Amino acid sequence: MDDLDHLAGDDLAMVPVGQDFPEIREAVRAICRNYPGAYWRNLEDTGEYAKDFVAELTRAGFLSALIPEEFGGSGLPLRAGGVILEEIHASGCSGATCHAQMYMMAMLVRYGTDEQKARYLPGIASGELRYQSFGVTEPTTGSDTTQLKTRAVRDGDDYVVNGQKIWTSRALHSDLMTLLVRTTPVDQVKKRTEGLSVLLVDIRESLGKGMTIRPIETMVKHQTNEVFYENLRVPVKNLIGKEGSGFRHILEGMNSERILVSHESLGDARWFIEKATAYAKERVVFGRPIGQNQGIQFPIARAYAEWRAADLMVRTASAKFQAGLPCGEEANLSRMLSSEAAWNAGEACMQTHGGFAVAREYDIERKWRAARVQRIAPISTNLILAYIGHGVLGMPKSY
Repeated sequence: MDDLDHLAGDDLAMVPVGQDFPEIREAVRAICRNYPGAYWRNLEDTGEYAKDFVAELTRAGFLSALIPEEFGGSGLPLRAGGVILEEIHASGCSGATCHAQMYMMAMLVRYGTDEQKARYLPGIASGELRYQSFGVTEPTTGSDTTQLKTRAVRDGDDYVVNGQKIWTSRALHSDLMTLLVRTTPVDQVKKRTEGLSVLLVDIRESLGKGMTIRPIETMVKHQTNEVFYENLRVPVKNLIGKEGSGFRHILEGMNSERILVSHESLGDARWFIEKATAYAKERVVFGRPIGQNQGIQFPIARAYAEWRAADLMVRTASAKFQAGLPCGEEANLSRMLSSEAAWNAGEACMQTHGGFAVAREYDIERKWRAARVQRIAPISTNLILAYIGHGVLGMPKSY
């Protein structure tokens, strides 16, 4: 999809604001044209990973967009990575197959040692190494990250890790994993946010040596897993940042994750709006296009308005992140507003197509299911509201 200009004919006032990175957008769309709906439906049927799609994005340099040039990447800002993911989703494809490599990059680049960056970044940039897995959530703590139970105890030149993670996507299709652990027991720190650390784990060296990965079947094929750690040894040199400061470091990854995944929701909203608008114009019932009926027209128009509003918030969050400014509020608002825009656009598209919406060949139900997940992961709407209520508006903390 080139853009949404056609929604308003020749009225330039309706053209989306600032189509930045136009060359990147067109190049991504060109790749996505090689992976139509049938490709993604087949992956759902077989349960396979989108390795061909990811490989082509890697060869084109898009998955190394945020890696500094000195390490083989493009050194582009977070916004450019977001644009790549937005266009992937606006084209009907899925960035969930590879987006972790982008949102974890900010943390590794900002807090990784020179040796770590030299050891890993060139291979990640070339595609020799896949960096697609983020181990944070646990089955008994969920979003209460400070209460996580996975422990790492120093033993000479290694950390010995024991615990369990869940919803760790792409672990079976990744070489490296970012893992959040507790290095100081919670009863020995002044604040719950202290005593957490970030480790870079080599999955290739860990499987069968203290790491066990079990796939979880879900309604959207995100290749997600539960991972068990039993006396897994991770070299101390793989510590990212300062021991005990992992919560602060992980916020870099979480904020970049929320901003980048928000771009995916923007792309989904665009896809739904285009599909719904085109069908509303061409589908004739009772002698008139169904788009002439306000019951059809208004939900699509509202979805367009919500998309435009969310787009502006996402751009704001991206700019503040890139400038190194606090952006927790903007990152969370971006995630909530964009996911709601995508979901409401999906609902409008489903209603517009009626019975055809559930036919797999139209791809609407596939994208609709994915849009629903966006309101839960990587953070639920309710937790965002709790953050705004307490962290932004200063009301009593609810958790």
